[in-house]
This record gives sequence, C-alpha cells and structure tokens, in this order.
Amino acid sequence: MNGRSTLNRLLMALSGLVLLGGGLLILTAGLDLYRRLHLAAPAGWPLTTPHDVLLSNADRIGWSDQGWWWWPAVIAGLVLAAVLALLWLLAQLRRRRPGSVHLGGTPPPESVEVRGRALSDAVTAEARALPGVEQASAHVTGRAARPCLHVALTLTDDGTPAPVLQALCHGPVAHARDCTGLPHLPTRAQLNVGKHKARRAE
Repeated sequence: MNGRSTLNRLLMALSGLVLLGGGLLILTAGLDLYRRLHLAAPAGWPLTTPHDVLLSNADRIGWSDQGWWWWPAVIAGLVLAAVLALLWLLAQLRRRRPGSVHLGGTPPPESVEVRGRALSDAVTAEARALPGVEQASAHVTGRAARPCLHVALTLTDDGTPAPVLQALCHGPVAHARDCTGLPHLPTRAQLNVGKHKARRAE
C-alpha cells in the first residue's frame, strides 16, 4: 500500500468516525433515549433531550463577546475545510492511469503515442503465456511521459516464483521497454499463489 492510499484510508476513517459520532449524538437526543432507558447523560454532554440545541443563546452571546474577529474566523475555517474536502474529492476522481504513453519518454512536437490500455493488454497477454502462470493482469499508471508498469501474476500449482519473475523481466517487461523506448520503465510485480485442491499423500 502506497502513501497516498494510506492517507486516503486514514482520512476516510476519521471522517467516518466523526460523522458516526455526530449522527449517534443527534439520534440519541432526538429519540430521547436517555430518559426512556433511564440513563444519566455525562456532565456537560450536549444534546441530551429533543428540546436541546447545540449552541444556546448564552453560548452565542459568550462567544460573541470574544471580539469581532471570532465569527469571521469561524466562517473562514469552515470555508477552508470545505475547500480542502472538495480538492481531496477531486483528487480521488482524477484518473491515475495515463490515457497514452509517449514513446521515448519526452514527447517531441510530432510525438508518437501508444494507448495505455493497449500496452497493458499486450503485457497481460504475453504474461499469461509464461510457463507457471495461471492468471495475469497488467496496468499502466503515472504520467504519460513517466509511466509505471504494474503486473500481477497468479502462479500455477507447480509454478516457482524465481523462474516466473525472471521470465517476466526478460519477456513482457523487456518487450514493453523496447516498444516504448523507455529503458528504465519502472515495473512492479506482484506474485500470488492460486487456490488449489489439497493433494493426497501416498
């Protein structure tokens, strides 16, 4: 898992916890569960009855006495949080896979490009034909001028990781580098073991 995925999952987990806590707080007060279940709400706990409000008049007056800058600062903070959340959402929707790969790296004015999907399909088809490979998939990520190749292989029962990896490097990966003119095309390989039935020992 890369750093971006870890950050995304952490932010989603924190957002989910905040939303879950706020929803449970409002639901508990709206259904008047403290009174119905004969429970004592924690001291200073907001929203304990259906008639409670999150910010009372006394609280609003108290915060207003802090100075003229208080409410503009709160509004600015909320706007900033909304903008950051929107930018984060747009970053998730942005396509991570390049639509095409520039042959030779830096594209000249009359550059030749190959579709990223076509390159992925070619590597996938060649990788599936390797001995010891049961299933294979490949996809291209990164920018068009600096693509990265990710290959996932599922080995057969008699497949050995070392020979399969060597065949992958000298076969599909080498051919992809030759075809794109990128001798240093970064490649990441993931080897998995397929599910198979247990064998009887004789």
